[in-house]
Amino acid sequence: MSQELWRKSALDLAADIRSQKVSSREVVDAHLERIAQVNGQVNAIVRVLVDEARAGADAADAAVKAGKPLGVFHGVPFTIKENIDVVGYPTTQGIPALAEAFPTLNAPVVDRMLGAGAIPIGRTNLPDLGLRIHTDSTLYGRTKNPWKSDRTAGGSSGGEGAALASGMSPIGLGNDIGGSLRNPAHCCGIASIKPSTGVIPDANLFPIEDAGLSSQLMLNQGVMARRIADVRAGLMVVAGQHSRDPISVPAVLTDLQPGQRLRIAVMATPPGGSTHTGVADVVRKTADALSNAGHDVVLAIPPDFELACEVWKTQLYGELELQRPLLEMVMGEGGRKFVDLTTLSSTKVDFAAWANAQLQRNSLGRKWALWFDEYPILLCPTWTQPPFVFDFDIENEANALATVELMRPVLPANLLGLPAVVVPGGMADSLPVGVQVIGARYTDLRCLSIAEQIESACGLDTPIDPIN
Repeated sequence: MSQELWRKSALDLAADIRSQKVSSREVVDAHLERIAQVNGQVNAIVRVLVDEARAGADAADAAVKAGKPLGVFHGVPFTIKENIDVVGYPTTQGIPALAEAFPTLNAPVVDRMLGAGAIPIGRTNLPDLGLRIHTDSTLYGRTKNPWKSDRTAGGSSGGEGAALASGMSPIGLGNDIGGSLRNPAHCCGIASIKPSTGVIPDANLFPIEDAGLSSQLMLNQGVMARRIADVRAGLMVVAGQHSRDPISVPAVLTDLQPGQRLRIAVMATPPGGSTHTGVADVVRKTADALSNAGHDVVLAIPPDFELACEVWKTQLYGELELQRPLLEMVMGEGGRKFVDLTTLSSTKVDFAAWANAQLQRNSLGRKWALWFDEYPILLCPTWTQPPFVFDFDIENEANALATVELMRPVLPANLLGLPAVVVPGGMADSLPVGVQVIGARYTDLRCLSIAEQIESACGLDTPIDPIN
C-alpha cells in the first residue's frame, strides 16, 4: 500500500483520506519512507519534519473520525522551499548568514495550505538567495536531477522540483522572479504556475520584510505538483488578497469555457538565441495536440519579445548592482560567480536607464495585452535547451550568458506580471521538456485548462525512481 500512496496525486490522496480508504498517517508514513529511500540520491529535502508530520497526520485522522469539516488537502503532506517563512524553522535562503533566521509569522501561502488541512513534511533546497537557476546552496549542497544525476534540477525551486518528481512530496510551494517555479518544472518533468502578479500574496520576514522594486514587480509565490489538477487546486487555496501584501488583489480569474476553442500562438523557436531541435519538436507536438482538440493554432511571436527579455535584465541587474557589496558578503562562491558572470558583460545600469526601463515595461505590457486580445494563449518552450550539466552556468562568462539565453522564454512573464503554466510535453535527450502556456493577466485558470489538455495528450509518467 505505501508504495502506491507516494505515487498518487495530492487530490487523490485527499479523497482517499476523506473517504477513510486510507489514513493520513499511512499517507505521511509512505512519504517519509520514500524520503528515507531516495533523498540521499537527490538532496532535495534539506529538513525532514518527521515528528511534526506524524503528529499532524494523527490530528487529521481524528478530525475525519469526528466528522469535522475537511479542507481541500486535508491530511495531505506538502513541502516548502526554504525561502518561505514557516514558524519554528529558519528561513535560511540557503546561506549560513540566515541559518538561525526564525520567523515569528508564517508566510500567507503557508497559512492557507495549513487552513486547507495540508501537513508540512519537509523544507526544500534552493541556491543562495535564489539567485541562480541551478540549485546548489552553501548550506546544503547540490540538488541532483532525478532523471539524470549530473544534470541540473533547475532553480531556484530545484529542491521542490526534484522532491515532487521522485515521489517524496505530492505538492509544494516555491517562488519565481526569473522562472524559479518554471525552470525546475522543465528540468524535472513536473507542473507549476507562476501566477499573475498580485494573485497570490507574498509576505516574508527574511531576508527583509520590505522587498525591493524588482521583487514587488516580478516576484511571485506559486504552487508546484506533478499534475495540473493539483496545481489548480493549490492555486485556489493560496490565492487572494492579504493585508501583509499591499500588492495582492482579490482577482477574478478567467477560465476556459466548456467547449471553448481559442486561437493559440506557437513560438517553438523564440528569437534572441538558439533552440535545441528536440525542445522545439516537443513544443510543436503539443501544438498539434491542441490543434487536434479543435483550437486554431498559428505561428506568431509577441511584440518586442527580445526587448522584454532585455528590460527584465535591466530591472533585476540594476538592483543587484546596488546590492552587490552585501551579496558578496553572504553568498557562497557559486552564487557569487553566477551573479558576477551574468552581469559582467552587461552595460552598467545607471538611474536613467533603470527609470527608462519602467516606461518600457509599461509600453510592453500594453502591447502584449493588445496582442493577447488576438492570440489568447502563447505556447512556447520553458528553456530552449535540455537541463545542463551541473555548474555549466559558472564555468566561464560564455556559459553564464548561454544560461541566460536558454532561459529567455521565462523572462517576459515576470516582467509583465503574466500567468505562465509549465506542463511536461515530452522528452529531449532522455530528459523532460516543459512547455509554457502563457496568457493575459488574470487568465490563470484558462492557462491551466489549456495545460491540462496538453497533459492529457502528452504528459509524462511521474514520479520516477532517481537515475544516476
